Amino acid sequence: MTDRPLLNSLDIARPPAETRVVVAMSGGVDSSVVAALLKREGYDVVGVTLQLYDHGAAIHRKGACCAGQDIHDARDVAARLGIPHYVLDYESRFREKVIDRFAESYVAGETPIPCVACNQHIKFHDLFETAKDLGADALATGHYIASRPDADGRALYRALDAGRDQSYFLFATTREQLDLLRFPLGDMPKAEVRELAREFGLTVAEKADSQDICFVPAGKYTDIIERLRPGAAEAGEIVHVDGRVLGTHAGIIHYTIGQRKGLGIATGEPLFVIRLDAVQKRVIVGPREALETRRIDLREINWIGPGEIEAIAAQGLDIAVRVRSTRAPVPATLHRDGSALYVELAQGEEGVSPGQACVFYESAEPRARVLGGGFIRATQPVLTGAAPGLRVSA
Repeated sequence: MTDRPLLNSLDIARPPAETRVVVAMSGGVDSSVVAALLKREGYDVVGVTLQLYDHGAAIHRKGACCAGQDIHDARDVAARLGIPHYVLDYESRFREKVIDRFAESYVAGETPIPCVACNQHIKFHDLFETAKDLGADALATGHYIASRPDADGRALYRALDAGRDQSYFLFATTREQLDLLRFPLGDMPKAEVRELAREFGLTVAEKADSQDICFVPAGKYTDIIERLRPGAAEAGEIVHVDGRVLGTHAGIIHYTIGQRKGLGIATGEPLFVIRLDAVQKRVIVGPREALETRRIDLREINWIGPGEIEAIAAQGLDIAVRVRSTRAPVPATLHRDGSALYVELAQGEEGVSPGQACVFYESAEPRARVLGGGFIRATQPVLTGAAPGLRVSA
């Protein structure tokens, strides 16, 4: 026998009726089902929706979130469930922390991932504080990722539904945030979530998932950048890795690492964007093999694995890493070089771009633990022999 109180389904030692849960409601099917599930279990549920950007222009946009129609849908679900619902205006904060940084990153020749910045600086920072102000015992979201208790608090794991797993976008979650956060959908397939939405009679049961960057109309990110950073699209040279000048471009913001189509040059050989040189305003192109890299230098590391990252990396740590949200984790070793951390891949990867995330996993297994990650600062190519001044790494 033990006197330890029983944990509820959120791993909190309190009856559901005495446990307040703030649910981040985006107006989509996932977060709506989370609110409905927790309400059915008897929790004290409070819905919160963040108004993040121009709701007027986004009311009828498909594939968006956190604006116009989505706020209406979140309100409708909350009313149907009979839970309190608040809409908080975070437009100025979202512009400063997400949209402006998105533009700056592209101008610097990077390929940013605004969903990480949104989770890092808005949803899991500002909303985290709001949840605490509301007296919440937990903050629940509709993300497809799992968290479970461990010896040091809570740990993150890849979702059951590998096709929906969002661990790549949540690597920057801190230990403190993990203590409050809960992800009820981490052990469910998407099809089951849809079916639950129908069972609950939610109007969003058949609503399409958000797909594009929410604040980019019709996917034209260059329009946003040129509006926020006038003059960002400055012309420059398109240069082969061997030093040949092949043509001109209308601005590096129109190119991404690994791009093949739309280069505006004809050489009789397939060429890919290898690097973007923001200082010299050059687009560096070359053969496909020039895209391959083994070493990835990192910045802004977030470690949520066991132990201290600096000491562990100094010895070399075998892990798995993900360098794109659409790619599976691959074997790698985490190293420390002085105060800097870098990853050495077991096999070369193509099209690894500065600004993207490199997420660490305990292994390449489907439900592996998430150990953290960092942003890609630079890469070093496998292919050597580039002309002087045309290093392929960023």
